Amino acid sequence: MLRYSLKRLLLAFVTAFIILTLTFILVKALPISLKVSTSAGERMGFYDSQVKLGYFSVLIKPESEHFQPSFNYIESFIDDEHKEYFYYPKPILEQYFTWIGNIFTQWDWGTSTSLEMGASAIRLIGRRLPVTMSINIIVVLLSVPLGIALGVYAGLKKNTWIDHTISTLIMIFVSIPGFVVITFLIFFLSYQTGWLPPSWPSITAPLGTRALGYIIPVIALSFSSICGYGRGVRAELCEVMSSEYLLLARTKGLTKNQAIVRHALRNAFVPILPSILSEFIGILGGSIILEKLYGIPGVGNIYLEALNNTPRDYNVLMVDMAIFTIIGLLAGILFDLSYGFIDPRIRMGAKK
Repeated sequence: MLRYSLKRLLLAFVTAFIILTLTFILVKALPISLKVSTSAGERMGFYDSQVKLGYFSVLIKPESEHFQPSFNYIESFIDDEHKEYFYYPKPILEQYFTWIGNIFTQWDWGTSTSLEMGASAIRLIGRRLPVTMSINIIVVLLSVPLGIALGVYAGLKKNTWIDHTISTLIMIFVSIPGFVVITFLIFFLSYQTGWLPPSWPSITAPLGTRALGYIIPVIALSFSSICGYGRGVRAELCEVMSSEYLLLARTKGLTKNQAIVRHALRNAFVPILPSILSEFIGILGGSIILEKLYGIPGVGNIYLEALNNTPRDYNVLMVDMAIFTIIGLLAGILFDLSYGFIDPRIRMGAKK
């Protein structure tokens, strides 16, 4: 089991390295775009920040009047002393090795170059994490018991009108995308009734208003989880209820309730519990679309801000991408390893 775990962690590290490498190269291949209204001083400040990060080079025009630059520079500036500066990007691979070298040697992921000029990219993401975590922790604590309860109730009422109703509702709601649900909730609960704020309240809003701001995103994020747990628990419970060992337990004198509690529910939860454990890892990931629609200042929203901002904030974008990648890989590893702890029969390396 230990050898298998170390192997999975090594493969996860290699996978994350490949994903981040390809992301960096593809993002850097995009053209640099600055706002039309950006002043010359602001543009020069941006290029200077790129020089400090090791992504750009700068050349001061020599005194020779016949100087012609032999490289493709992005832009040139003339300062108060009539010196002309030429800024040009380094080759993408050279930028990449500079970036990856700073990470491994100094754990330096760079600074923000447009969202908050000069701010540490990791600290910028760290300030957004608590909001995303608080929302998703509430979602997990709400969706897990509700989804399991619906699945158990539907499984125990198999082939009745209750089971058909719950299964139909689950299929309907699991098919509706989250951005449709949150748009519907914002329209009716905010604009039509005025019960809830139409967007994420600011930090200066009253405590009651900030508490109400959690309701819409929590409901929107909970729908798919509740439906997923309900459908999974019902399917597993129905399969266990028709198994031979449960019939044997009944013939040995156990009542129906005793057989359900001691055997059916326990075995039905074997494939369900790993998904619950992996979802706790996923609370850091957030939801990019839902955070953008509701204006939540989380790690999902800042990803779009860094990507769509002019100019793009590459360092913040890469830190956010690293978080999403690592969370996804760790959730997959935990999902697989948890099977062995819950059911020793499938534990890697167990004695026969």
